[in-house]
Amino acid sequence: MDEETSEDIRRLRPLTVLEHLSEASQPLTLAQLASMMRVPKSTLMRLLRAMEAQGYLLHMPAERGYVPGTRSTTLALRMLRGSNIRRDCRAVLRNLVRSLGETCNLTVPDAGRVLYVERIDTTAPLRMHLQPGIWVPMHCTASGKLFLASMPLLERRGILDQMPLPRHSPRTITERRELDAELDRIARRGVGIDNEEFVLGMVAVAVPVRGEDGKLVAAVACHAPTARRSLDELLNCVPELRTAANAMQRILCPAKY
Repeated sequence: MDEETSEDIRRLRPLTVLEHLSEASQPLTLAQLASMMRVPKSTLMRLLRAMEAQGYLLHMPAERGYVPGTRSTTLALRMLRGSNIRRDCRAVLRNLVRSLGETCNLTVPDAGRVLYVERIDTTAPLRMHLQPGIWVPMHCTASGKLFLASMPLLERRGILDQMPLPRHSPRTITERRELDAELDRIARRGVGIDNEEFVLGMVAVAVPVRGEDGKLVAAVACHAPTARRSLDELLNCVPELRTAANAMQRILCPAKY
């Protein structure tokens, strides 16, 4: 490898770091990244510290490793906004909101959290406001529990072993054994459920968006205040959510010819 090529590779290291983190299902440590990139830990540490200082990385507490930072997420969403993909995703959600009358979202798993990629709010006066680009927990949201339930069992256990389970409402599941049983039920049903676990008085359901290989890549979710819809009533909307998820699949994972 000549000197010029070697220098080009060094300049691309920040993108390589973000690529590895975006593909990982949980935070990656310095040692893991150094092994993947075949870079000395001392060299990589300087880069990670610089990226963290600029907001491109976030170092999780208790030495759990690195995840993409707010600035990386903002950049990704801006790039997505400049393409037709986001416009098409919004059109699917807008039609779904017109049909269901409740707020609907497109979410993706992001290093042990749920990232809101797109969202269309209901026009009804009572609603919860969350902007695209925000993260919410996995263990107490409909999309998050669906993502966890869809993972291979060993991968799920590895993530939950590192994941705190803080209480967000009186109904949040904070006991590991109870959460495992709930995830098994969701895996069998294929529908994520939030029964006032994230926000008291709000219920939600989520269905998977799968790639060509059948792997879950995103979720389409709908949530509503219990003053307007019960969880059972929202579950009756699952067929329409699945239709929207199929439309999202065609946008996000177009067939290759």
